[in-house]
Amino acid sequence: LSNKERTLIAVKPDGVQRRLVGQIMQRFEQRGFKLVGMKMLQVSEELLSQHYQELRRKPFYPSLLHYMTSGPIVVMVWEGHNVVRTSRIMVGDTNPAEAQAGTVRGDFSIHISRNVVHASDSVEGAQREIQLWFHRKELMDWDCYDHNSTYQL
Repeated sequence: LSNKERTLIAVKPDGVQRRLVGQIMQRFEQRGFKLVGMKMLQVSEELLSQHYQELRRKPFYPSLLHYMTSGPIVVMVWEGHNVVRTSRIMVGDTNPAEAQAGTVRGDFSIHISRNVVHASDSVEGAQREIQLWFHRKELMDWDCYDHNSTYQL
């Protein structure tokens, strides 16, 4: 089993404002994923335009920029088996009205434009986003003592 897959999870300004960072992190820890990088920052428009490169032409892009720069965000890299796909399921549908109860968005999100959290949508997307948001030296390679028992299936 490859437990080295990584994904980028970002708690957006509304999630930080509402003090949801700890609860969101707890879900990933409880699921058995390993935190390998984390930082809090006020994000620049330049970084966002690279992160959201496929959305730049959309009519809602200016309001997305405004929202994402309205306060600090907490960005994290989580590692584990199938972490990209599992994270997407844990986070829930982009539209909170469609998000299942028990998902981050189903439990905490109010409106599609304020959906609390970002999760990479593919392994390739995750690699691109992780390189964009983190320097290699900011990512920790550490042994999680319970991973040996968890991953020897």
